[in-house]
Amino acid sequence: MGGTGSPRSLRRGSDAFVTAMSRTADEGRAGSPGVHAALSVLEAIVARGPLALSDLAGELGLAKSTLHRVCSVLVERGWAVRDRGGRFDLGIRAIGLGARSPELPIVTAFRGIAAGLLTRHDESVGLAVVESRDSVFVALEETSQPVRLVTHVGSRTPAFASASGRVVLASWTTAGVTAEFGGRPLVTPTGRRLRGVAELHELLERVRRDGYAENDGETAAGLYAVSVPVRNGSGSVLAGLTLLVPVSRLTPARREALVRDLVADGERLSGEVAWLPAWNATRAG
Repeated sequence: MGGTGSPRSLRRGSDAFVTAMSRTADEGRAGSPGVHAALSVLEAIVARGPLALSDLAGELGLAKSTLHRVCSVLVERGWAVRDRGGRFDLGIRAIGLGARSPELPIVTAFRGIAAGLLTRHDESVGLAVVESRDSVFVALEETSQPVRLVTHVGSRTPAFASASGRVVLASWTTAGVTAEFGGRPLVTPTGRRLRGVAELHELLERVRRDGYAENDGETAAGLYAVSVPVRNGSGSVLAGLTLLVPVSRLTPARREALVRDLVADGERLSGEVAWLPAWNATRAG
């Protein structure tokens, strides 16, 4: 069954990434001081957790003005986040690169919400973000029932096809969606072919109207998925909170209860992460 991956395996992935990127930075340090500074910041955060700008300046020997510019770019691109105390920590795009990925603020907030949904419904709950046209699970809590979707943190599904991807894409502009998906064959993992970007726009308009996205058998045969947006305080959609249910356990009354509770919990999760910046704002604006 799918899982989140052990801390040891995540640590190995982080160490390999940092070693490789540090070597690249060392080779081109003279010509790429910005790259070197950015990698140094990420290395420090991976190793020691949240750090204030003064901590980074003292540890790395770089001017605060330089670090402020570097950290601002890392936050904008989703590689870092600034917490309520002003300290910099790993951002959502660092998922899978560090052993501390399960401690990301949106993931820790998700755990409490998912626990409540599991208690009430005992169906798998996921949190996904959109990255490079894909919906990517960044957190997952699985049902105790033997029949379930087999997936894992880091698994990817085309964003246009998944419920979680569609709730994020629904926050993009029409032009942004067309630029990303226009002219491409839009075929779901189970073989349904959309009528091009025009049908995708129709699906996203329905998501905007309903406030949630549903998916029946488009990403996995026999799977029903429903997803709601997780927003920050400015209204930007950060992720999709998703329930994954085999259709064999779905009835009209149960579907209604699942959607109702998921919408309410999506609003609760949004309130808990209202302070987070939007790491996908460039596509949504």
